[in-house]
Amino acid sequence: MPNNYDCIVIGGGPSGSSASAILAEYGHRVLVLERERFPRYHIGESLIPFTFGPLQRIGMIPKMKGSQFVKKYSVTFVQPDGRRSQPFYFFNRYDKETVAQTWQVLRSEFDQLLLDNAREKGAEVREETTVNRLLMEDDRVVGVEATDKSGVTYEVRAPITLDCSGKEAFASNRRGWRLRDPYLNKIAVWTYYKGSKREPDIDEGATTVAYVPDKGWFWHIPQHNDMVSVGVVAEGKYLTRDGVKDPREIFHREVQQNEWIKSHLALGASTGDYFITSEYSRHSRYCSAPGLLLLGDALAFLDPVFSSGVMLALKSGHLGAEAVHEALVAGDLSPARFAPYGATLRQGIENMRKLVYAFYDPNFSFREVIQRYPEAGGQITDCLSGDVNKDFSQLWAWIREFVPLPDDLPYGEPLLETAEKAA
Repeated sequence: MPNNYDCIVIGGGPSGSSASAILAEYGHRVLVLERERFPRYHIGESLIPFTFGPLQRIGMIPKMKGSQFVKKYSVTFVQPDGRRSQPFYFFNRYDKETVAQTWQVLRSEFDQLLLDNAREKGAEVREETTVNRLLMEDDRVVGVEATDKSGVTYEVRAPITLDCSGKEAFASNRRGWRLRDPYLNKIAVWTYYKGSKREPDIDEGATTVAYVPDKGWFWHIPQHNDMVSVGVVAEGKYLTRDGVKDPREIFHREVQQNEWIKSHLALGASTGDYFITSEYSRHSRYCSAPGLLLLGDALAFLDPVFSSGVMLALKSGHLGAEAVHEALVAGDLSPARFAPYGATLRQGIENMRKLVYAFYDPNFSFREVIQRYPEAGGQITDCLSGDVNKDFSQLWAWIREFVPLPDDLPYGEPLLETAEKAA
């Protein structure tokens, strides 16, 4: 096998698949090293409208339209007593046939489509291959050491490596860059139901965010084959109150806290598998270093509440690949070249983060903000849709009349060669 490439990609999820598809399409020699064998299970099934642009860029829209994935046009919010808000319809702001119509996906199938698309564009993909370490020369990443499924360990080299390792956050964990959000540290417990009740007509594929006490919430995401992804997110001390730690017991106790969730699930049956995860929110102090660029969840993951994860992963794959292509053509892969990439992602994440913070504040209500400032409704829909790289200063000023909002976190800048040597 060849051991020299233009780019090595660690991880074949949405950020890695989209970045490798673009770079391979440009004619670069791209190697994707994926630890698991696809299709594989993954949480995070709800796409938001602004995934459309990155999916269109890599030629995925026809495949999505030809899939079984449930069409999604809106998100709605439900109070514990079952009162349901008016849906936030994306087509009130965007074209119904393109951006405003998105999908609820089964990630095993969706991620397989993305990885196969990267292969079709010319990327070499090696599944069941574990990356052990980054190869360093003079403080620069020059490749990786990996082990394949047969146990053979080898080295591959490239002028730049993309860390698309997702929650594992391969590079930032090993280099001490990984930081937690000071507030957003939730626990999620979830399962899958078959035959749960759905809303009629155009609302059938809506994402529902259903509140439980103490600013916890359920997601209810309709999927194809009459399946529904449903889970509860809240502070750990709330979900494990009274010493309850079994995921199944936690889940079914919380179902009783929201009448809408209770009535909808009553018509279906759980598959019997229950999952739990914690400490969602994290980010990397740096987006790049000599020979290295971070994408997707390996750079930052915010919170599951507004389903921004896949959009930000695809967006970072798109923007990162374009920046890497330009750098390869220019023969200049210095970290400083990736400052605009990091700044764009940081702006978008921080805008969404403000809305997430407001959502979790017990004194916040979307309805009250929109009642006082009707124009806020459209801007909230924009942010919920993933149109996050715009000036929301007026929206934040309005929301600050109700609740405080956080300052921006220091992350996503390039680590310059001089800074690394000084450290």
